[in-house]
Amino acid sequence: MEEVLEFLKKAGTYYLATDDNGQPRVRPFGTIHLFEGRLYIQTGKKKSVSMQIHANPRIEICAFMDGTWLRVAAKAIEDDRREARVSMLEAYPDLRRMYDPDDGNTEVFYLEDATAVFSSFTAPSRTITF
Repeated sequence: MEEVLEFLKKAGTYYLATDDNGQPRVRPFGTIHLFEGRLYIQTGKKKSVSMQIHANPRIEICAFMDGTWLRVAAKAIEDDRREARVSMLEAYPDLRRMYDPDDGNTEVFYLEDATAVFSSFTAPSRTITF
């Protein structure tokens, strides 16, 4: 899991795919955080991505860096605890311009039943589950 975390942090931007009533939706994301032994992402409850995750929590993340790409298929589980939101915002202080742990909008999800696959054209694929 730490290898997935480091890859996504170094990549800076990854792409998060959700299901919008049968239509795939993909958008750039940048938050990835380790809290209490789980990987977390963050968004706002008012955003379409939040509504899509609540309707179907199966997501996929994809990132590319230095000739290697990573795909992570997981279930996104909302963690409504204040301490989880605070931890995310402490890790990404720039988000404080838009989010606050008590604003009723900030939302964090941890990844459950995740399968991460590292691939490239020059090496065999590697799979990590967490």
